[in-house]
Amino acid sequence: MKKKMTAVTGNEALAEALRQINPDVCAAYPITPQTDMMQRFSDFVADGLVETELMLVESEHSAMSGCIGASVGGGRVATATSGPGLALMWEMLYVASGMRCPIVMAVMNRALSAPLNIHCDHSDAMGARDSGWIQLWSENAQEAYDNLIMAFRIAEHPDIRLPVMVCMDGFIISHSVGVMEFLSDDVVQRFVGEFIPHEPLLDVGHPVSYGPLVVIDQYHEYKKAQSDIMDSVFDVAAAVAQEFESISGRRYGLFESYRLEDAEFGIVVLNSAAGTCKDMIDEARENGVKVGLLKPRLFRPFPYAAVADALSHLKAVCVLDRSDSFGAFAPLYVEIAASLYPRATRPVLLNRIYGLGGRDFMPEHVEAVINEMKDMAGLKAPALQKKYISLRQYL
Repeated sequence: MKKKMTAVTGNEALAEALRQINPDVCAAYPITPQTDMMQRFSDFVADGLVETELMLVESEHSAMSGCIGASVGGGRVATATSGPGLALMWEMLYVASGMRCPIVMAVMNRALSAPLNIHCDHSDAMGARDSGWIQLWSENAQEAYDNLIMAFRIAEHPDIRLPVMVCMDGFIISHSVGVMEFLSDDVVQRFVGEFIPHEPLLDVGHPVSYGPLVVIDQYHEYKKAQSDIMDSVFDVAAAVAQEFESISGRRYGLFESYRLEDAEFGIVVLNSAAGTCKDMIDEARENGVKVGLLKPRLFRPFPYAAVADALSHLKAVCVLDRSDSFGAFAPLYVEIAASLYPRATRPVLLNRIYGLGGRDFMPEHVEAVINEMKDMAGLKAPALQKKYISLRQYL
């Protein structure tokens, strides 16, 4: 099994994955912290290392519009964006999923304005969680690289044909250098396979219509069918991950469970903060505290039953969200609470907001969360509340 080890940033890793996959079309617009990824990929285009048609457009809305047109035309399509760029695509995200366009998009997670902030939080992708896109989340550059490769297989599966976004923390991972294990070009190309278009719009011998007007008579049923397709993603994602393990040696599930089986307390967190949590979990274990972690990888569709199976035996669970839902509990917490609600035995739940706009998430914050769970574990019905970690006093 040929592998290539190197030290690269997260953006470089994803640009390399796209070079190996060689999509037919990329329509993209620069936005921090995504710009570096597509700029590197544009070098591959300019140097003739890929055959991709790179479309330089006037906005992210136009980028997604171009991707949709290329996808229904019969091409393998990819793009990338961050924060406000994803927000500007809002309308077209729904069009892409509703027309079953298997577009793959890297998202370098970034906070949304106002006030203006270019650093990491998850408000961009969480705002898009109900747009009909499959969402894969990544702790580090290695997982983002692997997820991006697997995303094409999931998106293009004949039973799925839905768009996929692969999320990676902006700057924290996109611009940090880490050791990467690349697969060889031929292994990636065999794994992804040849793209087979499904009823392309440009096949004039077999005319089709995309995005027609559907009013009261069929829209309701169409959306139910779209929901049913999403329910098929679990089996496909699991099968693709199993095949990927055979070529890479790296195992991925719908979520990662870390020291959770015999735990009394659990932390649930997405993306890069999981690494900090794992280190502090190991330290807590050395001091006799049985704590573990659940890190969701597939966030949409959300694997409710499997998550409940993994968490229901715990005394307390703290769900850490790097985004907020104003006037409500934060997005990841709501999913975990919905997972556990049907269970007769379930843990005490805490919701803690951390890292908004790139605020540092430190080991002492994890330690405080673990201590708080220990204190609340005996309570039958603690007051429902969300709190903000490392919150400075404000005027």
